[in-house]
Amino acid sequence: MSRKTDQGGQTLVFGEDAAGYRAFRPQYPQALFEWLAAAAPAPALAWDCGTGSGQAALGLAAHFDRVVATDPDPRQLAAAPKRANIDYRVAAAEADPGFSGEVDLVACACSVHWFDLPRFYARAREALKPGGVIAVWTYDWPRTGSAPVDAVLERLKTDILGPFWGENARYYFSGYRELPFPFEEQNAPVFRSRIAESREELLRFLSTWSAVTKYRERHGRDPLEIIAEDLAMAWAKTEPERPVVVPLHMRCGKAPRDFRCV
Repeated sequence: MSRKTDQGGQTLVFGEDAAGYRAFRPQYPQALFEWLAAAAPAPALAWDCGTGSGQAALGLAAHFDRVVATDPDPRQLAAAPKRANIDYRVAAAEADPGFSGEVDLVACACSVHWFDLPRFYARAREALKPGGVIAVWTYDWPRTGSAPVDAVLERLKTDILGPFWGENARYYFSGYRELPFPFEEQNAPVFRSRIAESREELLRFLSTWSAVTKYRERHGRDPLEIIAEDLAMAWAKTEPERPVVVPLHMRCGKAPRDFRCV
């Protein structure tokens, strides 16, 4: 499996299966985008940074006049849904997006933990208009409400995939609580996202995680096959609550007047 790197040297692991990422990553709730549009100073211009295959761009496009969605991997952008008010651009998060104090909302959906944070935050500060909002969110490893199922998933996460998580994994596994965020924090509601209605859907969702991709590259085998039988037995023994939903961990803020990114 070939690998690409963006302008900052970041390994791009998702574009190899852009169609799967588009199909199996969950959509975000419309209430999230309604709230973001209300929190921004105007629903005019949103910058969706690290858009991947456009899940957040699509939601933003329903509430903002214009959405610029950037990602370093053209394979991901090729799979993204097209809308007249979405402008997809191939660009790293740290690259100059060409905005200067005109962006109402900078949004990063399950992406900011991949960025060179000081460089990206400086770009975001330059792009935002006075009173502009930056919102970053993610989900972490799924929990289903079934102890036997969750035990199998924890074994996959820790025992099998443990060596393949990047240093940035601590950010999403901590619900972004450990994420550096040099902005004036704003309170945000807790939103939840549906990820699966069945065991098969859950496995397809898990197949899109970066550590799963890295494991396949290293061993030439799908790590999900290792736990497939145990997962099926656990699922049959005590079915999880359905649909399986996960909380979205959000940090939302405005750039302080004396902004310094360190």
